[in-house]
Amino acid sequence: MAQEGAALIDVGGESTRPGAPSVTVEEELERVIPVIEALHRELALPLSIDTTKSAVASAAVAAGVEFVNDISGLMFDPLMADVVAKSGAGLFVMHTRGNPESMQLDTEYADVVEEVVAALGRSIERAEAAGIPSDRIAIDPGIGFGKNVTGNLELLRRTAALTELNRPIMLGTSRKSFIGRVLTQEDPDDRLAGTLATIALGYAGGARLFRVHDVAAAHQAALMAQAVCCGSDWPTH
Repeated sequence: MAQEGAALIDVGGESTRPGAPSVTVEEELERVIPVIEALHRELALPLSIDTTKSAVASAAVAAGVEFVNDISGLMFDPLMADVVAKSGAGLFVMHTRGNPESMQLDTEYADVVEEVVAALGRSIERAEAAGIPSDRIAIDPGIGFGKNVTGNLELLRRTAALTELNRPIMLGTSRKSFIGRVLTQEDPDDRLAGTLATIALGYAGGARLFRVHDVAAAHQAALMAQAVCCGSDWPTH
């Protein structure tokens, strides 16, 4: 991943796909800390911990991570904001509805984009109230988390609406089921072309961070989108 152009390695020890059961703090720590320690020794890239548990975030920062990626937007663990603030780590806040076991039970919104923007705004306020500097916070609309296919497509169509929060935007669309639904692809490994389309369109809408599986292809798609969007000012390196 590092050789293929990744700028950040995100490590997670608990599946957050729809329907996934939770794991204990102890099991999550057993899964992630040895990996983080090894990556910290061997890679020059910054590391992120994907967790909703403050105890895991604290241990991961001590082991070498520089960012906390909280898919709950600081909503699952009341101690998370304070832990991140005290650690000095950067923070990714994502929008979701409920935990992974229940989030797909309610996917109806009056206006999915307005509700996601409002919820992320509350997450930013909670983070800043705990003492996390605004320039250490990025946002993620949570594609596939408590949204149906129509909602996911609407968020991608209107990604630019997230820019009103004045924070960097991260998108995680890679190989997700809504791509399979649109393109009639049961196997996630077949969804690369659809993923790359979402990356290019997401970049055009203002996203600058992309959480992906296929790093080399995604990196090239983002660079191409950057060249198109920047016009004559596109980077030459």
